[in-house]
Amino acid sequence: MLGPVILAASRSDRMRRLVSAAPVTKPVVDRFIPGETVDEIVPIIRDLTDQGLELTMDVVGEDITTPEQAEAARDAYLELIDRLKPLELGTRAEMSVKLSMFGQALDGGHELALKNVRPVVEAAAEIGTTVTLDAEDHTTLDSMFAIHDELRKDVPQTGCVIQAYLFRTEADARRLADIGSRVRLVKGAYKEPAEVAYQQRHEIDKAYVRILRTLMEGEGYPMIGSHDPRLISIAQELARTAGRKLDEYEFQMLYGIRGDEHLRLAAEGHRMRVYTAYGTDWYGYFMRRLAEKPANLRFFARSMVSKG
Repeated sequence: MLGPVILAASRSDRMRRLVSAAPVTKPVVDRFIPGETVDEIVPIIRDLTDQGLELTMDVVGEDITTPEQAEAARDAYLELIDRLKPLELGTRAEMSVKLSMFGQALDGGHELALKNVRPVVEAAAEIGTTVTLDAEDHTTLDSMFAIHDELRKDVPQTGCVIQAYLFRTEADARRLADIGSRVRLVKGAYKEPAEVAYQQRHEIDKAYVRILRTLMEGEGYPMIGSHDPRLISIAQELARTAGRKLDEYEFQMLYGIRGDEHLRLAAEGHRMRVYTAYGTDWYGYFMRRLAEKPANLRFFARSMVSKG
């Protein structure tokens, strides 16, 4: 029951100030967000790829209130792409973007977000890598899918994220599987009303498996976004049943969570991609990581007690 409370706190300016000012916050945040600048994150990229892992990079920050901030977000991703180019990693280092960062919630936001994200997608393609559009709350999804469809006309490898807890997602998955899209499936990390989303964990898990089966049996490229050992095992069985080779799907997990499992899956020959966020506007991202998994909250609480 703590998840909804934490998600509400992620939108509270007062809680943002309180958490940000706590002296123990930074070392705990560093577990999930290993840097604030491109200079800090490039060594992390090298280290993880040297270990046989792949990455999807996220420049954190969603509270965009002006077109100028949206353009700055675009430029931050273009800077990242510029730094990735000499590393010659190709799709071993892709990018994840939230369209809210590109101005989606502003006046004329759909067109603005498309305008700002397109050069990022095109620049990524030029260095041989890809971009995945992250899913946000359910009110943004029609816009996200429309932008995804538009971008795929010129850059068909552009991916998107779907969330198992939403009722609409099974239909979305069928369409995306039919058109051959890259699709990351996650459980979902936003507080959604009962009118649009499953509220119980077992219902979400069952939906996750149904949706994953659709993706595995389809024409696209499934990306399994989960740390759940049971779902990982089910995903492997669904892939075998669908006749997929190890390079025809991948696992994705967050930086700082189950690192040993990252290496185990990679050692078994699976494509294992680590979702790695960086940047200064880390608060919303950090709070959702706490909400997703009680163990993360316990880790933070123990740090507050031991260092407070």
